[in-house]
Amino acid sequence: MARVGVLGASGFVGTAVVAALDDHDVVPVPAPRLTTVEREPERLLAEARDHQTVPGLADSLSGCDVVINCAGDPDASSLEEASLFGANALLPCIVLEAAARAGVPRFVHVSSAVVQNDKPVLDASEDLRPFSPYSASKSAAESALRTRAGHDVHVVRYRPPSVHDRGRRVTEMVARIATSPIASVAGDGTRPSAQAQRPNVGAAVAFLATCAELPPPVVVHPSEGVTTAGLMRDLSGGREPRHVPMALARFGVRLAKQVGRVHRPTAANARRLEMLWLGQGQEQSWLATAGFVAPKGPEGWRELRP
Repeated sequence: MARVGVLGASGFVGTAVVAALDDHDVVPVPAPRLTTVEREPERLLAEARDHQTVPGLADSLSGCDVVINCAGDPDASSLEEASLFGANALLPCIVLEAAARAGVPRFVHVSSAVVQNDKPVLDASEDLRPFSPYSASKSAAESALRTRAGHDVHVVRYRPPSVHDRGRRVTEMVARIATSPIASVAGDGTRPSAQAQRPNVGAAVAFLATCAELPPPVVVHPSEGVTTAGLMRDLSGGREPRHVPMALARFGVRLAKQVGRVHRPTAANARRLEMLWLGQGQEQSWLATAGFVAPKGPEGWRELRP
C-alpha cells in the first residue's frame, strides 16, 4: 500500500483519482491559490524555488511515496492569464520543488492533450502547440517540469484528452448538440475522436502513481475507441448526425480558427468544433502495454445520455 499525496483531491478529476486509490493511503493536500506574471520555464522554476508556500507543502508531503497534482484552473475559455499561469504552471513547479525537499520519489502531474492542439495524432512527444491562454499555461508547466526533472524526483506528465462525466459543462454542451438539429460530423463520421471518461482518467492516474514499473516522462491516455459519429449517437440515444462534406467542414474549422486569432474567446470554441467534426487520432499509450485496464467501456458513453 502506497502513501499518496493528492492536490485537487476534491475536484472533478481528483475525486475520480481518490476513488481509484481506494486500496492506498490517500493524503489530500490543499493547493495554494496562485497568480504569476511569469511565462518562461526558467522563470517559473525560479519563482517556485523561492515561493513561501514550498516549506509548508513539503511538510504536508513528508512520508509520501508519490504525489499527484490534479489541481489547476480547468476553464479552457478563460482569458485571466495571471490566474491560469498561477494555477496551471506555477503550482506544478512548486509541487515538484516541495516533493524534492520532502524526498518524494515520484510526481504525477495531470496535464492535458490540449498542449498539442490540432496535431493529427496525439502522442507522447515534446511537440507542444499552444493556441490559447489555457493551453499556453498547460504547455508552460510541461516545459518547466521537463527542465527541472532530475534524479531526485521521477516526473510523469499525463495528458488526458477531453474528460467527460455527468454534470460537466462540456459534456452537457456536447449532449445538447447531439440531440439537436445541428448535430453533425465531417464525412462518414468514422474518424477517431480523442475523448475520455472521468473514471478511466482517475484509474489511469492511480495506475501511473502506484505501478511498480516507472512510467515514461510523458504518457497519453489510451484511446477509448470513440469516433466522431459514434459520440453523437451515444449521447443522443442512437440518433444519426448530419454528415457535412469534408471540404466544407475543414473550411468551417479554418474560418473559426482565424476568428479565434483575433477574438481570443472564440479560440477554445473553434477547437471544440474541430474535435466534434474532424476528430483526432491517438498513438498507442504506454498504459495499454503496461497492463492498465480501464474500468469503463463503450457502455459508459451511453450512460451519459441526458
